Amino acid sequence: MKNRVALMFVCLLPFACIALFAQDTKAGEGQGERPVAGIHWAKGAAPAHSQTTSPNLIYHGGPILPAANVTAIFWGTSWASYTGDKISGMDLFYQGIGGSSYAVTCNEYTDSSQSQVTSAISYHGHVIDSSQAPSNGNRTSRILAEVCKMIPAGQLVSNGYYPVYVDSPRASNYCAWHSAGSCNGVTVQFAFFYKLDGDPGCDPQSPVTTESQGLAALANVSGHELSEGRTDPRLNAWYDSNGSENADKCAWAFGTPYLTFLNGTQWKIQGNWSNNAYNTGSGYPNSNGQRGCIDVGNY
Repeated sequence: MKNRVALMFVCLLPFACIALFAQDTKAGEGQGERPVAGIHWAKGAAPAHSQTTSPNLIYHGGPILPAANVTAIFWGTSWASYTGDKISGMDLFYQGIGGSSYAVTCNEYTDSSQSQVTSAISYHGHVIDSSQAPSNGNRTSRILAEVCKMIPAGQLVSNGYYPVYVDSPRASNYCAWHSAGSCNGVTVQFAFFYKLDGDPGCDPQSPVTTESQGLAALANVSGHELSEGRTDPRLNAWYDSNGSENADKCAWAFGTPYLTFLNGTQWKIQGNWSNNAYNTGSGYPNSNGQRGCIDVGNY
């Protein structure tokens, strides 16, 4: 469950101030902000929730992303000389996801003006920062500062989604998270991802043999965070009575062995929660047995 309200301004860069939507550190977690939304917990690490009302998502008045513009950031000393498949693989992932049947799983959600999430997802490539990346992803302000540093001010857009992939192995009980903030007055969505190579807690056990395990793990959690970035980009749109967003509710629940994107690439990705599917009994069950998950948009 998320605490969803505080806004603070942080000046971490010599050329810009950033505004960050953040929550206070929980007791016992040390200094720094916690990730504020979309936490993709490792297997077995998610907090227990009791559901006393409808499991469906509730609209809380905030904006959605009718279309998303994605630029990936790879941060860490090893990326400059990297020869594996994760950078090229994530390029293919984002190039193919727009318009896919998986992207359509988010498209039933609207905002107060009845604008609708669509599967229009444009990918603008990646950038590499070969400086030392953080070993722990608990500080949302530091990840937002990286986005503000690496994306030129003239290229920042309010429907921008900026996933940050570090080369540090997981140091927390979650695999990834997403949040929102602003760079030079432009509100942006961003996400954080650990290196997940050989990490059983974040491994979807993909049957696709043309990709490494580390790439398969990143693709699954990337689908999760992008789905939430489209339906709850600023942490005040669609989530249930427990604070769980559409991908949270179907974490580690897979409907089909793998999905095929429009560019022919194949990925094992968990589904997303659909109110329509739950209401019509046409979804598959999540870990709580609630039949509201879909991984293709044919509810």
